[in-house]
Amino acid sequence: MRMQKNKTLAFFFKSVIFGLAAAFIVLILRPDLLGQGRPVVEFNEAKTPPRYSLSNNLTGGAVSYADAVDLAAPAVVNIYTTKLITERASPLFNDPFFRHFFGDQLGPRQRLESSLGSGVVVSENGYILTNNHVVEGADEIQVALRDGRNAEAKIVGTDPESDLAVLKVELDKLPVVTIGQSDEVRVGDVVLAIGNPFGVGQTVTIGIVSAMGRNTVGINTYENFIQTDAAINPGNSGGALINPFGHLVGINTAIFSKSGGYQGIGFAIPGKFAIEVMQELIQHGRVIRGWLGIEVQDITPELAESFRLKSAKGVIVAGILRNGPAAKAGLRPGDIIIKLNDTEIEHTRQVMNSIAKIKPDDDIKIEIMRQGEAITLEGTVGQRPEQRSRRRQQRQ
Repeated sequence: MRMQKNKTLAFFFKSVIFGLAAAFIVLILRPDLLGQGRPVVEFNEAKTPPRYSLSNNLTGGAVSYADAVDLAAPAVVNIYTTKLITERASPLFNDPFFRHFFGDQLGPRQRLESSLGSGVVVSENGYILTNNHVVEGADEIQVALRDGRNAEAKIVGTDPESDLAVLKVELDKLPVVTIGQSDEVRVGDVVLAIGNPFGVGQTVTIGIVSAMGRNTVGINTYENFIQTDAAINPGNSGGALINPFGHLVGINTAIFSKSGGYQGIGFAIPGKFAIEVMQELIQHGRVIRGWLGIEVQDITPELAESFRLKSAKGVIVAGILRNGPAAKAGLRPGDIIIKLNDTEIEHTRQVMNSIAKIKPDDDIKIEIMRQGEAITLEGTVGQRPEQRSRRRQQRQ
């Protein structure tokens, strides 16, 4: 009886040891299976603060945002980039006659081009958020902190379609910005822009939120800008837009200007969206977006009248990629998209943003109008092909 009991105990302990060993092997080989749903990079996220009210702060005298600046400014860095530019050779370079007299003077020349911008430290691991156009094509990137330290930065990933990029520096005890609730920002809220305009050094400007959800500016493929009148100038790109609590609510990106200087209309990428892109870039090196393979255009009053529509809501399908996801779902040129899943469609940017948020291989329901008849199509979302970067003159 005792021998049988000992055998049972031995079997039990062997099973426990085997289970622990198996778990240890899984932890080493596939750490991604544990903690699913956790962010790729840990960052400081602010709890929802009480609603800021100017009237609540006037009783003690003049309002100051020095505490907010002290909290956020150490995490805003200056970015200096250099790249080697090779200029084309003169057409006369290949002519033996001219080469005899001028030698290699007409040949291709190389020069170093320098530019500057700003960035925001979002993780103690050294990850920095900035704009793609700040570091695009750079051969060398130097980051200067407010505390006087300098370091070379490496590009982790870039997303030209949202104009965001993630850098990484190897430094200890980095100041980290606190991520605010950008989806709770309202028109009229006070905001401060921190950056390195014109390379003069870290500078703070103040303004208010002028508008939310600007998506027809035309500088990025995917747009949902916070518009502000806080002064943003060349060198501010990639810097922080913060609220009165010192929490990051946006990444300063561009201005609307005919002269190239500040005219009271600036745009920032919402912080929540920027963090989502950052996580994708760190995990995959690129942003994976949904895609249908369609070209759409807004419905003008003239088109609405031509198609005998009761309203100008929705978008018209102008083109479809052969054998693409939309074609396989049965979508045709001339169809009018009214709804994607549960989202009512009003303009083309909304279509692109809605599709992009859906994971590749997920199902999608497309509600359309075809020759006056309401039809519901079902399909599978594909993965958007990687796009090349495009420079824009309005970016700062």
